[in-house]
Amino acid sequence: MTLDSLFGPAFLCLALGGLSHALVAQEPTPPPAAVSAPSASEALREKLLPVLAAWQKDAGFPGATACLVLRDGSSLELAVGTTERAGKTPMPADARMLAGSIGKTFVAALALQLVAEKKLELDSLVSTHLGEHAWFARLPNARSMIVRQLMNHTSGLVRYELGEGFLTAFRAEPFRKWKVEEQLGFLFDTQAPFGAGAGWDYSDTNYLVLGLVVDRLLDVPRERAIEERLLKPLGLGKTFAQSSPTLPGLTQGYAGPEQPFGAFDAVLDERGKLCFDPSFEGAGGGYVSCAPDLARWVRAYFEGRAFANALLPEVVEGPLAPMLGRNVRYGLGAILRESKELGAVRGHSGYFPGYLSEMAYYAEHGIGAAVQVNTSEFAKLKRPLGRMLDELVRKALEG
Repeated sequence: MTLDSLFGPAFLCLALGGLSHALVAQEPTPPPAAVSAPSASEALREKLLPVLAAWQKDAGFPGATACLVLRDGSSLELAVGTTERAGKTPMPADARMLAGSIGKTFVAALALQLVAEKKLELDSLVSTHLGEHAWFARLPNARSMIVRQLMNHTSGLVRYELGEGFLTAFRAEPFRKWKVEEQLGFLFDTQAPFGAGAGWDYSDTNYLVLGLVVDRLLDVPRERAIEERLLKPLGLGKTFAQSSPTLPGLTQGYAGPEQPFGAFDAVLDERGKLCFDPSFEGAGGGYVSCAPDLARWVRAYFEGRAFANALLPEVVEGPLAPMLGRNVRYGLGAILRESKELGAVRGHSGYFPGYLSEMAYYAEHGIGAAVQVNTSEFAKLKRPLGRMLDELVRKALEG
């Protein structure tokens, strides 16, 4: 890839928070009628902000951030609510939150770069990469699954992360540093629900195994490779790996009383430390980010600027993913759906205790969009994050 293909159009930072209308410079002091009209960016912000604010007020969650990056590269950043449930600090538009499974797209992009470099084949058997490990044969479908099936969740490897065995161990030792083999061990000697390639079931397990495959082909640690190959070239300066319980600038999040990971609601203590070690998510997610970075990233991913553009057709082809909704498909690190009004929508969602995230690329309009909320209580949102993004984009496209 050339530098031009990586960077694309220069991003225009509009710095929309707290703008006031500028007065026309003339003598004497102009009367009120001479106050300039709102700029196009301000007018668009005034149109979209009430939509986000009404959602937050109706649902009652603490705060939300959103960002739209338009076809010309200009961006519109929005924020509503507060950083804490009972607090008074306004939510900043670039608030950092845990992005959950959106982190899978960084691992997928890295794998696709390795495919373009002829170091990895999508249809190669996983056993050719990991078969020398004694534990590998104990995984379901170990002999038959291929790399592509890890990336689109058709391998037959189901979730370890929501199994009672892992959750019990996690609650007992929330700050444990997990080895990937230990996490995969919760699936050892179990039966797959379907043969490799014969069904679909979303799981972090697939990406933990994919991460191990990628690790064998890199000369540096995976997190460093993602930073050097993706984050830095694309200017995603507020996105980084969640490698410890203390993460700079992380906004408070609320997991709710019903979540399965422990007896906590607020995920940060009074010192700003998470009440568990988040590094267990690993290649299944594992990144802190903000809405502006995610909106830029989703454009880069689905415009073929994060990996060789020739691989994009492979990325946006995939099996039906009924767990994610009617007629939704899952490609290579990609949730794929169609909107009657907006056309093809490509992106990913993310859950992590305390936070929910969604990013989407509206292919017919060249718009990247992202939204994050500092709660993971699905039931209290009253509206899926993806539907909120659709509404914001529709409003932005109105004449």
